[in-house]
Amino acid sequence: MVLSRRTFSAIVGTAALGLSLGGSAEMCAASTVPTGPAPGPPRADGRRHTVDFDRYSMIVDGGRIVLWSGEVHPFRLPSPSLWRDVLQKLRAHGYNTVSAYVSWNYHSPAPGAYDFTGVRDLGLFLRTAAEVGLYVILRPGPYINAEVDAGGFPGWLTATQGTARTSDPTYLKYVDEWLTAVNRIAVRHLYTAGTGTIVLYQLENEYADHATEAAGRDYMAHLYRKVRADGVDVPLFHNDKGRNGHWAPSTFDTGGEHGRWLYGFDGYPSPFRTPPDWGYFGPGGTKGGSTASPGTPGFLAEFGGGWFDPWGGAEFDGKGYAESRRTRDAAYERRFYLTNLANGIRIHNVYMTFGGTSWGWLPAPVVYTSYDYGAALDEARQPTAKLVPMHQLGHLLHSVPELAELDRAEGLDVGGGPGLRAYHLVNPTSQAHVHVLRNDTAEERVAAVPLAGTTLRVPVPGLDARLLATGISLGQRTLRHSTAQPMLRLAAGRQDVAAFTGRTGETTETALECPGKPAVTVLEGQAECEYRGGALHVHARLGGLIRVLVDGGGVQRPLLLLLADDETSVRLWRHDAPSGTVLVYGPALLRTAVLRDTAAHLSGDTVEEADLEAWVPRGVTEVVWNGQRVPTHVTRSGSLRAAHRLSGAGPVRLPALTGWRRSAENPESAPDFDDSAWRTADRAASSSTTPVPAGGPVLFADDYGFHYGDVWYRGRFEGAADAETVSFSYVTGTQGLLMAWLDGRPLGTHRMPVPDKKSVRQGTWSATAAFPVAPGKGSHVLSVLVRRMQHDQDGRAEDAHKAGRGLASVTFKGASPRVSWRIQGEGAPDPVRGPLNNGGLYGERNGWHLPGFADGGWEPVALPRDERGQGVVWYRTAFRLAVDPGTDASIGLTLTDDPARAYRAQIFLNGWNMGQYINDVGPQHTFVLPNGVLDTHGENTLALAVLSDGSTPSGPGKVRLTLLGKAAGGVPVTLVDSPRAAT
Repeated sequence: MVLSRRTFSAIVGTAALGLSLGGSAEMCAASTVPTGPAPGPPRADGRRHTVDFDRYSMIVDGGRIVLWSGEVHPFRLPSPSLWRDVLQKLRAHGYNTVSAYVSWNYHSPAPGAYDFTGVRDLGLFLRTAAEVGLYVILRPGPYINAEVDAGGFPGWLTATQGTARTSDPTYLKYVDEWLTAVNRIAVRHLYTAGTGTIVLYQLENEYADHATEAAGRDYMAHLYRKVRADGVDVPLFHNDKGRNGHWAPSTFDTGGEHGRWLYGFDGYPSPFRTPPDWGYFGPGGTKGGSTASPGTPGFLAEFGGGWFDPWGGAEFDGKGYAESRRTRDAAYERRFYLTNLANGIRIHNVYMTFGGTSWGWLPAPVVYTSYDYGAALDEARQPTAKLVPMHQLGHLLHSVPELAELDRAEGLDVGGGPGLRAYHLVNPTSQAHVHVLRNDTAEERVAAVPLAGTTLRVPVPGLDARLLATGISLGQRTLRHSTAQPMLRLAAGRQDVAAFTGRTGETTETALECPGKPAVTVLEGQAECEYRGGALHVHARLGGLIRVLVDGGGVQRPLLLLLADDETSVRLWRHDAPSGTVLVYGPALLRTAVLRDTAAHLSGDTVEEADLEAWVPRGVTEVVWNGQRVPTHVTRSGSLRAAHRLSGAGPVRLPALTGWRRSAENPESAPDFDDSAWRTADRAASSSTTPVPAGGPVLFADDYGFHYGDVWYRGRFEGAADAETVSFSYVTGTQGLLMAWLDGRPLGTHRMPVPDKKSVRQGTWSATAAFPVAPGKGSHVLSVLVRRMQHDQDGRAEDAHKAGRGLASVTFKGASPRVSWRIQGEGAPDPVRGPLNNGGLYGERNGWHLPGFADGGWEPVALPRDERGQGVVWYRTAFRLAVDPGTDASIGLTLTDDPARAYRAQIFLNGWNMGQYINDVGPQHTFVLPNGVLDTHGENTLALAVLSDGSTPSGPGKVRLTLLGKAAGGVPVTLVDSPRAAT
């Protein structure tokens, strides 16, 4: 049914709408709307809390709340100090929740061994989230996918018996060990206990392929019982891989606890398609999102905040994550995320909000080192334009608790032509109405929204959306309507403050209910104000911050109306402190606000010179910024404004990288190399899903305990003088390679192909490399180096992570010698940097990557280099930084060269493996060096392990430090432990 204007006006036209924008709502009509905002920022306060839900939303301590969450992986930022930086940025930009995977492989170097210290200190991450004031959604697997090696399964699990992700008892034994270890930490950080802020806990991840099988249901039931037995008492959930209705309540045995189990699902729609309808209101019957679980709130456990890019950059035509960010931009977020809210989604997690770095051997074969993802915070922790809608929506959801309880109202005809979609929503308790207008065309459309006594014409830009509301309480005043989107409201001192936002240059109309004609003062910007029909009408073109002070007219408290364009809106910072709420305008970031005695102690960042202005509770008369008292004066806006502008970030000078030293390695290729300490490769059977060639032996590296990075083989044989060729069958992930020598002479290199868009998600690559040989009589040695490029993920639960890696078989044409094999991969796991840091190169096994290694005997060289040869050459240098202690500088390493040159480099900073560069594949050329691993106030050691196939000249080419962003402020950074080479 399409409502007539008269019918709709009768519903939404007057104070019966009572939608409260935070704070107290002193309205003429009696209202049952909750008078307070959503629950304030959570803390580990030592008090017990309740965490529940109904069909609308989460209910925390009796209050409704929309969980507005951003995905952050602590394992993708190996500097615990910077976790606080990222989490503070999330909260400042409107998020109230952080979601985090826990990757099993990151914490477990061997069966029964679990490490939660140093960069793997999960407890520290959870404590930091609580201190910042964020709820936590914890997702410890056991399988996480996440574009990490083996989907998060530890390397040693690839060589075990038992079918993973089923109720196989061998697998469950290992799973229980993992959950025991991680839950021992989780239960110390539950919000219900008051010792942390975990409010939701996920079982497994996108587990779809066995959802209808007994082994799958038994597996999930086992996980449920195990987690509950470990003491986790918050609601549990699983994220369905798409909107399929799998694992909805009552689909498996939860021990009768159906009321503590949520249905969640994932969504990654293309930016070039119409946003999908799901939740309460979408098609699809029993598969329709929340209609598959009518008793639980709409829950998008992952919704696309970007997308990952594979080797070669096929996903974004070689343009990298900048293209991901361009195609999934701020307009994309408004169009898709507002559609989700309109579809009943009340738990909304943006994957990723900060992507970070898949350092070391962490990345799955499908992705390269950067996991920037095109996220709102880029890999260097810098804000992007994508934060604008997240900032606005997050603060809106905090200020309007009624958005946590909305039903679909009857349809509303707003005209505007094809492609303009209107969602009409009603709060069943308050009868407040909101609507989302969405434009699915590339051209601007104008919606004609019928209101009491008028039709509101609202422009909606192409491929964009906006949320509107009527009857919002602005403290003691009520909003009749506005073409701008509400963002926040608070009481500050003796007045109310309300902010509305929109695109720069838009003409807006905002109408406030006024019993009598008020006194109106335009304090800043240009606005035309007119009192008619019992309302004050404010017309303004958005640009900067427009301030209109409305006083009197039968209302006791003044209202400061702020109209901000997008760029300005992200410099408005609401911060709820335990002793009151503060609104700050001006700086690039507000991190903390503490009210103590008569002072507001603020901390944050500036990039350029900035004003500082604060609306504070009564009795606060002073402002302290980053520890320094700031002289202020009281403005006509009722704020405290700094007498002088805050300084911006000072210059950051980066040194040129000189003083390089060079040393070639791969002595393993020499026939007389001593491999007696290597393991003998003579096994006859394997747990791998890759068949072992008839007659064996097993040559897969995992079967001999080598799980990460490069692996060497040496095979001895006699005779074979008639051999014409030798063929090496090998198995790797994307961009793997094999290089071989016979008696120290290079035979050649074989590389797996660069994936195209059709094969971009292929995990395992198998190939046979054939080289001509003429060994002659006598004893011979084959030396083979395989770069494996990590294990497949197991997204379909078919043990794909157990696919073989390394050599599969070696055969000769013209002869059949018996070859005896030895194998060597990575050494013992680095006790500080972890099992994923090192591979099996000779230099890695002997500490060439570590600070303090004695490289004085190496050859001094200059870059760029131009040399040809098959094998590995190392380059080392040291550089010193002297960044001002008050400056947060994000620094990267950039490598560039002629793309025709075929070589790759492992990048080690102070012994930490910061990623892999492939010159002729790309698309990544800049690698983030996180502060803490990088000493910005001292000396650093840089090592490059360059592997070239000899077919072209190799580099390195130009290697330089790059400034990726800077700010005055930041967080204190403690250097991570970076053990030096033994002397």
